[in-house]
Amino acid sequence: MVKSMTGYGRARETRNKRDITVEVRSVNNRYLDCTVKMPRAYIFAEDALKARVQKTISRGKVDVFVTIDTSAADVAVVSVNEPLARGYYDALTKLQDTFSLEGEITAVTLARFPDVLTVTKAEEDVETISADICAVLDEALAAYDTMRSVEGRKLAEDIAGRVTTIETVVGKVEERSPQTVAAYRERLENKMREVLQSTAIDESRILTEAAIFADKIAVDEETVRLRSHIAQLRDMLQSNEPVGRKLDFLIQEVNRECNTIGSKCNDLTIAQDVVNMKAEVEKIREQVQNIE
Repeated sequence: MVKSMTGYGRARETRNKRDITVEVRSVNNRYLDCTVKMPRAYIFAEDALKARVQKTISRGKVDVFVTIDTSAADVAVVSVNEPLARGYYDALTKLQDTFSLEGEITAVTLARFPDVLTVTKAEEDVETISADICAVLDEALAAYDTMRSVEGRKLAEDIAGRVTTIETVVGKVEERSPQTVAAYRERLENKMREVLQSTAIDESRILTEAAIFADKIAVDEETVRLRSHIAQLRDMLQSNEPVGRKLDFLIQEVNRECNTIGSKCNDLTIAQDVVNMKAEVEKIREQVQNIE
């Protein structure tokens, strides 16, 4: 199934007390260009996220946005410096005895002294966190891929319709081409009669000239190749693999054959047919730029 390079997907899930939100969006690009934007504290998961993206997407400018709320997680550890606290306690007790001071020495009193309480970040399992973020990314990629598939189906339908139009015009060119030779032969014969008047006309000469003209304007090879390209285009539109680059190349070949027919033809009707085919080719080329 053809997929568009433009898409958006979003997923949010709480895993191990972390509220994780991942957004994926992309636009057209010749190659895969993935950028991950996430909190610096979790930058260790960036390579894993990019690897997941590469498995799903073959080309496009892809931006991945990761937001992590850890307010509910146990990410801080408070430790007590007991030797230091005891030192403060002994010093305060000595002051009370020395100066006959009244008052109670409480835990709150000791906690106010520097370095008695130390807050440190809890050690986190890097692999677990990476796996959690990747799991949410997978959900976002699934939504993103669904959107790309819907858009891709519309693109494929539009291209298929235009391919059918080109095929119909090719049939007209094939039908008209022999008529062009016959018309040329008739014009040539009338011209010779006009010039030679009463003199007998050399039929073999007319046949030779007509044959030379027919060979010069023959577009059989071009129309055969066009029909082959059309068949390939249809096959590619049914493929489950990324075919954007192949389609881009093939449509260039279709355009080349149209140009050759246009340069060979010496007929107004065929010239108009070529113009119509090239108009469809250009529209297909624009649509192909959106296909992965």
